[in-house]
Amino acid sequence: MLLDMHDQAGAGAPDNFQRLWTPHRMAYIKGEGKPTGTGADDGCPFDAIPKMSDEEGLIVARGEVVYAVLNLYPYNSGHLMIVPYRHVPDYDLLDGAELVELAEFTQRAVRALRKASGAQGFNVGMNLGQVAGAGIAAHLHQHVVPRWGGDTNFMPVVAQTKVLPQLLRDTRELLADAWD
Repeated sequence: MLLDMHDQAGAGAPDNFQRLWTPHRMAYIKGEGKPTGTGADDGCPFDAIPKMSDEEGLIVARGEVVYAVLNLYPYNSGHLMIVPYRHVPDYDLLDGAELVELAEFTQRAVRALRKASGAQGFNVGMNLGQVAGAGIAAHLHQHVVPRWGGDTNFMPVVAQTKVLPQLLRDTRELLADAWD
């Protein structure tokens, strides 16, 4: 017979489990900050971020047609996104200058992450469209996720929780300093 410890001990009673609270993720779960439509004036955070200071917007580097920004809900410390300034939903709609600078910024992101954090590998890619997993499908962005041997431990596998050892502002400063 399985015992429901909640019923046995009562709500809030001490047990042998430690809890890692991540209330900041509730905004992501609820979809707060997602664009309300597909246009550039529909509340897209990728349109708003470049108007902020680098520190406030967590911008690591700015180019002519793209910028590099930390992900607010990172998979790993240093999880960057390369974003065109122009509000464009799909890869095949990028112009030549955007394609070139997006590729160059991806290279620079990899170099900066290796230099700043000793990353041993990377996941690089895009989720094009909501059905493909894009959290903000209306504005294309490329993810650059640093990886290390053993970085997938019991926390994400068992608890579906990622432990990040550094504040985003500190990570932004470290990567901005390492950007060439």
